[in-house]
Parts: sequence; structure tokens; C-alpha cells
Amino acid sequence: MTFALIMLGGMALDLALGWPGRLYARIGHPVTWLGRVISACEARRNAGSDKKRLTGGMATTLIVTLIAALPAWAVQAMLPDGLVGIVIAAVLAWPLIALRSMHDHVVAVARPLSAGDLPAARHAVSMIVGRDPSQLDTRAIARAATESLAENTSDGIVAPLFWGALLGLPGIYAYKAINTMDSMIGHRNARYEFFGKPAARLDDLVNWLPARLTGLIFAGVSGHPVRAVRVMLRDAPKHRSPNAGWAEGAMAAALDIRLSGPRVYGDHVAQEPWLNEGAADPSPRDLAGALSLYWRAMTVCGVALAVLALL
Repeated sequence: MTFALIMLGGMALDLALGWPGRLYARIGHPVTWLGRVISACEARRNAGSDKKRLTGGMATTLIVTLIAALPAWAVQAMLPDGLVGIVIAAVLAWPLIALRSMHDHVVAVARPLSAGDLPAARHAVSMIVGRDPSQLDTRAIARAATESLAENTSDGIVAPLFWGALLGLPGIYAYKAINTMDSMIGHRNARYEFFGKPAARLDDLVNWLPARLTGLIFAGVSGHPVRAVRVMLRDAPKHRSPNAGWAEGAMAAALDIRLSGPRVYGDHVAQEPWLNEGAADPSPRDLAGALSLYWRAMTVCGVALAVLALL
């Protein structure tokens, strides 16, 4: 299971270094490179009738996925056997594992929130969620950040590691291309309803199993796994997303808080059902608890990869 060892190496590099600002300033990041390709395809193909937009979205989804996966496959095929090849592959996987970035973004919310600095906390949470921060009080900010941490643990860490451990560099790069497309064009609005649908559906598919694994990992490290699994199984299907509710539901049960629920996007109020309804809204202290749960879950991921590598 060399792929598992490669992913473990990528995790270790990201944990130690993150993605350095100087490196980002000099070369950017693979996700920003993919973003440029997606934007160029969208500018050319998202026009005409609904059918043409849908066809253009299908072509874009295929093209962007291949642009990410084929070079990764070619590089992987050329890597030497042994430690040198593993190290090179781990370096190439490193920028696609958002272990440290996820932590840093949530800590940027948690610190001012705990200090009572609501404007700074609102600004920080606006970097990771799409809802209107001016409408958020202390508990709503904590809820938004906790939900983002739960969902993005699946999308940003567990899913890339899963596909990387299964398929190597082509797996992690293809996954990241699909997930980036979903983030950019997978929206249900006039502009993207048809063009972004293929990417959104493919993202649902590739996240189906990782999302449920994430929920199980959160439940397993919660201290009361039976209750967490019960709440997750009951409430995850209520979520607007076929995948996000699993990690969010497990985290809500683990911390004995409620998540999801109504939220404001611009001038629109989305009336979403609660996960773990009946529990209290999260507090700044619960956000700190969510970060602790996150690190326990990441430890489990690292141990699992190490075991797979040894096998």
C-alpha cells in the first residue's frame, strides 16, 4: 500500500508546513491553477440554451478532470521505486491535503470569538462560509464555523486522502479538480443551474463514501459513539446536501449541540432543518471542542494510513 504511505507523507508535510505564503506568492497553488482552467472553460461553454449549457458543463467536467489526472498519472508512472519515489509523490500530494489550513481558518474565528471581538470573528467566518456575517451573533458564528469545520474535514482532508490512498496521485488530483469545480460552478442559480450540474453530481458521487467515513470517524472519537452514530443516521438524510449532513450530524451529536438550521444568504433566508434538534446552539467553548474533535479525527486518519502502509 505505497499510496497510503504517500498520503501519510503528504499529511506530515502539510502538518509541518501548511502551504507557505511565500510559496503561494511565487507559484500560487494547484487549486488556483485548476480555478483558472475552470474559469476559461466556463467563459467559453456556459452559453446558449439550457441543453447547450448542460453539454458544455459535461465537457468541462471531463476536460478539467483529465487535465488534473493525466499529468499526475504520467508523473506517478515515471517515479522511481523506493523511498525517493515515495518522497517525491508525497511532496506532490502535499498541497491537496488541507490539514493545517482547515485548523488555521477555524482558529482565526475561535480566537476573536472567545475574546468577545465580534467584528473580527464575523470577518474571519466570512472567509469560510457564504452566509451574511452581519446577521450572525456569537452563537451563530460558532455554529457556522463548526459546520464548516465538519463539512470541510470531509471534502478537504478525508476525501483527498481516501482517493489518494486508493489511486495515488491521479486519484487525489482528479478528486481535487472535481471538488474545485463543484465549489466554483456547482451552484443552483440562473448562471450555473445547467452548466454546473454535471460537476455537482460527480462531486456528490466521489464524496459519498468519504463523507460517511468522516461521520464515523467523528463518532468514533467522540466519547459516546453509539449516540453519535444514532443521531448521524437519523439526521444526515435531512440535510440539503447528500453528503455534508453525515459529518455535521456526527459532530453535532459528539458535542451535544445543534447544527444546520435556518441561515441567511444575502436577502434570502434558507429554512434548513436542524441536526441534533433540541440541543443548544454552539458556544465559543464548543468551537474549541470541535477543534479538539478534529485533531482526534486527524490522528485516526494518520494511524489508519500507517496501518495500511504496513499491510
